[in-house]
Amino acid sequence: MIMNRQQIKKRIEKLKEEINYHRYLYHVLDREEISDAALDSLKNELFKLEQQYPEFITSDSPTQRIGGQALEKFNKVRHSQPMMSLYDAFSRQDMEDWEKRIKKILTPPPLNLPLIKGEKERGSGQGVLDYYCELKLDGLAVALTYRASKFVLGATRGDGITGEEVTQNLKTIESIPLILRQPTEQELVKIGLSKEAKQLLITALKSGEIEVRGEVIMTNKVFTELNKHYRKLGKQLLANPRNAAAGSIRQLDPKLTAERKLDCCIYSLTVGGGAQNIVPLQTHEQEHQLAKLLGFKVLKQNKYCRNLAEAMAFHDFWEKHRPEVPFNCDGIVVVVNQLSLWPRLGFVGKGPRYMIAYKFAAYQATTVVENVIWQVGRTGVLTPTAVFKPVGLYGVTISRATLHNLDEIKRLGLKIGDTVIIERAGDVIPKVIKVLPNLRTGNEKEIKVPNKCPMCGGKVVKLSGEVAYRCLNRNCYAVNLRRLRHWTSKNAMNIEGLGPKIIEQLMEEGLVREISDFYKLTIDDLKPLERFAEKSADNLVKAIAASKEVELSRFIYSLGIRHIGEETALILAKQYGSLDKIKKAELEDFDRIHDFGHIMANSVYQWFQDKRNLALLDKLHQVGLKVRQLKLEPKNLKLANKTLVLTGALTGLTRDQAKAKIRELGGDISSSVSRKTDYVVAGSEPGSKFDKAKKLGVKIISEEEFQEMIK
Repeated sequence: MIMNRQQIKKRIEKLKEEINYHRYLYHVLDREEISDAALDSLKNELFKLEQQYPEFITSDSPTQRIGGQALEKFNKVRHSQPMMSLYDAFSRQDMEDWEKRIKKILTPPPLNLPLIKGEKERGSGQGVLDYYCELKLDGLAVALTYRASKFVLGATRGDGITGEEVTQNLKTIESIPLILRQPTEQELVKIGLSKEAKQLLITALKSGEIEVRGEVIMTNKVFTELNKHYRKLGKQLLANPRNAAAGSIRQLDPKLTAERKLDCCIYSLTVGGGAQNIVPLQTHEQEHQLAKLLGFKVLKQNKYCRNLAEAMAFHDFWEKHRPEVPFNCDGIVVVVNQLSLWPRLGFVGKGPRYMIAYKFAAYQATTVVENVIWQVGRTGVLTPTAVFKPVGLYGVTISRATLHNLDEIKRLGLKIGDTVIIERAGDVIPKVIKVLPNLRTGNEKEIKVPNKCPMCGGKVVKLSGEVAYRCLNRNCYAVNLRRLRHWTSKNAMNIEGLGPKIIEQLMEEGLVREISDFYKLTIDDLKPLERFAEKSADNLVKAIAASKEVELSRFIYSLGIRHIGEETALILAKQYGSLDKIKKAELEDFDRIHDFGHIMANSVYQWFQDKRNLALLDKLHQVGLKVRQLKLEPKNLKLANKTLVLTGALTGLTRDQAKAKIRELGGDISSSVSRKTDYVVAGSEPGSKFDKAKKLGVKIISEEEFQEMIK
């Protein structure tokens, strides 16, 4: 959907309003109505639109902000230096573009970058950027101030400039030291501190100020245990670990904070309390190493990476192993490791240039519904499918998702043109889970079921007792296409090489109109077609020929009989053993099958009563398709290869019992008399079948004789 400049401006304004609303819920009220992934997706769309149209960037845009407002219930604390936000990357291309931008800033040529650890100096004198990579924690950012090694002040991030003073609550977290550990000289030498740096650090520990920053989190294990405990007490459950951590730190009573068993991991350290370290550290990696020596918890998963390729490999590894991490994380933070480069790179907008958050593929994303198309299934049912503005979701570009039926559309309140949240169920199937009505412009359109089939123009009706709408045209192109695709699918005939596009191509060329036509195809038919050469044509003809012998249950399923799936097809095969017996069975016979409902029974019966379906079976037989019978292994073969017809009322046993006994003894039951009939069992008041048997000379036996026969 192409937007003009006025529409783009309006879209930007709507996005800003929506993002600000959800950011207020998330950062100030500790509540959320949509996931972080969905909010990230909205912010990413806004950022990209503003990059394309910078004239629409305003100072109040969420992309220009640092954070939310400070709460009124705590004393305010102004940070020694702003607690900045990070820019996000969502793809390898985003990361490569980021590195190009920062390298450009660090040039004039030749590129004058420090050599990384283990990197040999090159003839040009150029170095390579190295990075320190950290898991991006999903918790509450805090700043901790130590004077003369004692913890004196703890503050939340707040709006990035001013936070809330929560020192007493932070003291309840055991991973936050109340007094700093004093490192040994050997430990400081090991992490590469110079003699001057060691002396400055010792002085700061005795009488100076040290500030560290990190993230307060609640582990998944603690979150689960607390909710289990609260459920027993009848207390309100915690929404998620992030909100639980933020809410716990903002408790007025430190005892309530203490019971939450929070954790805190540190990711930056400043000796001196100002913007610059008075201790001349060389790398960001050293910050982490020193923080650990001073008694702070740092993530053991963090890693030094020699180049961007290693940083992206680190991202890919933890994205794959995310379930193994004991806390919530939604990506990694990639940081230029050489601290001397940070002042040169500086800041832009809301965050520093020298670090970036490389997000994991989202489980959810936002996009716009550009259209709804109605597809016709093999049974004629019309299914609505949403067509989206393409969006990346968990490593896959999504442009469509089924909406199932009109009831689901009404439940969502969905219109064409709406901005929606989509997710991949089980990381596979995309679905629409929520509409964002605040982003509507007034140009959205209602979704209506078509009166005529979009494929054949046939009448569309809603059958009584069903939510689905159905095309009544049995010859509908779309219905036929789905039927052909079902026949060749993996769980049906499993014909390799006969995919949807090939089937449609064969239909358009007039080579295939029904299932039996597949078995008439030759190499010469296929070679002239696009996508085919002699070898591929030969392979397809051989694959089709290989499917000519098939098990009965698979064959029944392949026919695409409504309401009959793989399991019910197997039940039919076990019950009757052969296709001929199924064809001869009455509706009552199907009704009596265990685990068979009347709807399934009627569907099977009607299918085998339809002359066109019977003609199809004959054609399949003519092209050489063989259906393997299922051996029922009757205990006594007294009636093997015998066909019996029942007429009149039986007194010694019911008709069902009589039929069951005939099948048990290997016999067949027919509903009509012919010259192939072996016996007609005549009860009291026999009907026309009795007269026809006499006329054809078929042997007629009484109920007593039948009872003797089946003993």
